[in-house]
Amino acid sequence: MGSALKRGIERAGYEVRAVGKNPAAVREAAQWGDLVFLAVPFGALDDVLREAGDGIKGKVLIDVTNALTPDYQLALGFTTSGAEELQKKARGATVVKAFNTVFAQNMGTGEVKGQKLSLFVASDDRGAKEKVLGLGRELGFDAVDAGPLQSARSLESLGFFQIQLGYGLKMGTDIGFTLVH
Repeated sequence: MGSALKRGIERAGYEVRAVGKNPAAVREAAQWGDLVFLAVPFGALDDVLREAGDGIKGKVLIDVTNALTPDYQLALGFTTSGAEELQKKARGATVVKAFNTVFAQNMGTGEVKGQKLSLFVASDDRGAKEKVLGLGRELGFDAVDAGPLQSARSLESLGFFQIQLGYGLKMGTDIGFTLVH
């Protein structure tokens, strides 16, 4: 996910720093970036937050994760979401849920088979949400305001459903969601 996002964001003309599992690189990238993408497995979020440390204060954290267990089941139900739990832990940062309902191969263009995909963006912070909506449009998506961060509960379920369609039902990753509006 991270590599695909990096390619698309660079194509849109932005400078991007991608890091692996090097804690020092995670901290440095968090301090450097205006927007910090968390494109890691759900189970790694606590480690990434610890490594980023104070570097995330005042930053927009874009949560790309889907709250799944290691055996690809929903980790959380409908009373909270991974993004809401992340917001509680990421003090001083603003969490925006986005990009989790798009397969990696479609991140850079925002489309599948010539059709524009919807990018659903949820956050409690209007300014942070607008930044991510704007970036989504620049990448080629139909960027859709999905409401407050609480909407991540549905978005994470939608991401899980897409994984089930793509892998479980063997439709492949050349699929995506489009909101007709």
